[in-house]
Amino acid sequence: MQPHLSAVDPESPFALRAVRAPAEIELTLLMPCLDEARTVGACVEKARAFLAEHGIAGEVLVADNGSRDGSTEVAERHGARVVHASERGYGAALAAGIAAARGRYVIMGDSDDSYDWSNLMPFVSALRGGAELVMGNRYRGGIEKGAMPFLHRYLGNPVLTAIGRRFFRSECGDFYCGQRGFTREAALRMDLRSTGMEFALEMLVKASLLGMRVDEVPIVLAPDGRGRRSHLRTWRDGWRSLRFFLLYSPRWLFLVPGLALMTAGLAVGAWILPGPRTIGNVRFDIHTLLYCWVAISLGFQLTVFYLFGKVLAVVSGLHPSNPRIARAMEALHLEHGLVAGGLLFFGGLAGTVRAALDWAAQRFGSLDPFETMRMTIPAALLTTLGAQVIFWSFYFSLLKMQWRKRFEGQEPALAPPRRDAA
Repeated sequence: MQPHLSAVDPESPFALRAVRAPAEIELTLLMPCLDEARTVGACVEKARAFLAEHGIAGEVLVADNGSRDGSTEVAERHGARVVHASERGYGAALAAGIAAARGRYVIMGDSDDSYDWSNLMPFVSALRGGAELVMGNRYRGGIEKGAMPFLHRYLGNPVLTAIGRRFFRSECGDFYCGQRGFTREAALRMDLRSTGMEFALEMLVKASLLGMRVDEVPIVLAPDGRGRRSHLRTWRDGWRSLRFFLLYSPRWLFLVPGLALMTAGLAVGAWILPGPRTIGNVRFDIHTLLYCWVAISLGFQLTVFYLFGKVLAVVSGLHPSNPRIARAMEALHLEHGLVAGGLLFFGGLAGTVRAALDWAAQRFGSLDPFETMRMTIPAALLTTLGAQVIFWSFYFSLLKMQWRKRFEGQEPALAPPRRDAA
């Protein structure tokens, strides 16, 4: 069962521009374009020939992103319909094209002649068979000599694709393939927000988070015919991809390192707390204990950031909701946090008072730091965590207001996505 989704957010690139596609047009072949006058005409001709050869009612749509070399005139002369994106960026061009598409299905691909616009039946067959997103896979189909830079082919794409597969539980083997097909309805449901190169990544990530059916077909990548440098920048766009993955996955950005820090800190701290420990010639004492409590405090903060980040991602439309989040937002209240924080705070305060009484018993004289710190370090940790929980509870209440405003009059996510990857 698919999760319940709210209407397209007014701030989405698709908002107020999405129009109902005429039923007689089955397929839109969409090409984003920025100064591709040398190749866009050939791409349009191949796309039109494909539609005619297979008897498919369709259109060729070029989404221009501010070309200054006559690309739009070339595209129109070869029979394409041209729409202009008001905002610069690869994603902005595609968003404008998808919103203007008249076909039930959309197949997108670059207009630099690196993708074969005459061999699209694998995409069409998969879409007709029920797939909501069909990804091309260049590694399965073949990458011709000179078609992909060495670093992209053997390092960037494989490594980042592996991270994406792990983070979002996707089976896709080529996250960065620019040729892909999808139903126009599915694209609108994704409520895509990115305006740059992250748009293509967001499409696949959103499809995974929403539990959509994603198929993959092999395609061939040829050297582009633009005769100039690619718009992609290896290290800059690699970092943008990694940043995107982390921002879309609070689990890996916050929760996993947070739980690891807390687990390590608690385990080692509990081992050292009763007394010093020795491994070989190395002695572990209160100095190590202090850093254990730092790890616990930091891990605790990261875990809370995960919870807040997950809620913010749903409220902002980056993630779909699911029953666990919805139930937690309904069940948890400010008072729960105040009680939990109060117990932690006063537990730490009790340890501090106990240490002060021990000091008073020594007539406020010198103390053995190795014994005293074993009590004051845990007491300081509990006091700090308690104060944080109390103030975080008030912040949670603010988030809850935004949650209610976002889903006012709606039932958020009665069924979970097939892949809860965040």
